[in-house]
Amino acid sequence: FLRKVGRVGGKKDLVNAVGSDEGPAGKASGPSLMTKAPAAFKSCVDSGTIDDMSENFPFTSCGTTWRGFTDQVMGGVSYGRLEREAVVEGRTANVLHGKVSLYNNGGFVQMATDLSLDPFVGSVDASAYDGIELDVLCQGKDDTGSFNVHLRNPACARQNSSYRSSFEIESGTGWKTVRLPWKSFKGFGPGPESTPFEVTELRRVGIVAIGRKIEDLNLALAGLRFYSD
Repeated sequence: FLRKVGRVGGKKDLVNAVGSDEGPAGKASGPSLMTKAPAAFKSCVDSGTIDDMSENFPFTSCGTTWRGFTDQVMGGVSYGRLEREAVVEGRTANVLHGKVSLYNNGGFVQMATDLSLDPFVGSVDASAYDGIELDVLCQGKDDTGSFNVHLRNPACARQNSSYRSSFEIESGTGWKTVRLPWKSFKGFGPGPESTPFEVTELRRVGIVAIGRKIEDLNLALAGLRFYSD
């Protein structure tokens, strides 16, 4: 699944990465490592596309940056690696692989990106859409089961705060397109648990393996976008 042949754009080792559930609150990605000007990127709410893997890793097609996080800052021992694979069952994809351990109250590994490239705004208004859609595949030996999508907005005051929705996927069954309507997202942690979910100021999205032991995590993402019914 993770082959040296066909690997593009490099990789990010998450062994010592920030490990709180959502990572740092997140600032919009700066232009210092970009191969084109920020103005050349189209906002994800204008195009509907957060990432179609058309840009060099770690950049999304809307100009923000993929990052990886584990539970290690909380004392957990989960670990992983995020990289871009040129060919994963016929598609270019981000691949998150490693191990999720529940030891010492841990239990997650995730890939995440901010949604706005504008540091002065820091969020996007996705109210014109009905939800979020992703193309996913898993091929680990024991990663069949539930994964999460986590969204953050201004109500998420703490690093462990987010709005969450889950999807099921079976390992070895090929690519699957998952649609998660806004109404499926539930608040977790301080802020979201007492605040109705609003999509007018979305700041960040994460795809997360969380809450269950996974010895061989291999989760691939080939597309991430908003959708309208």
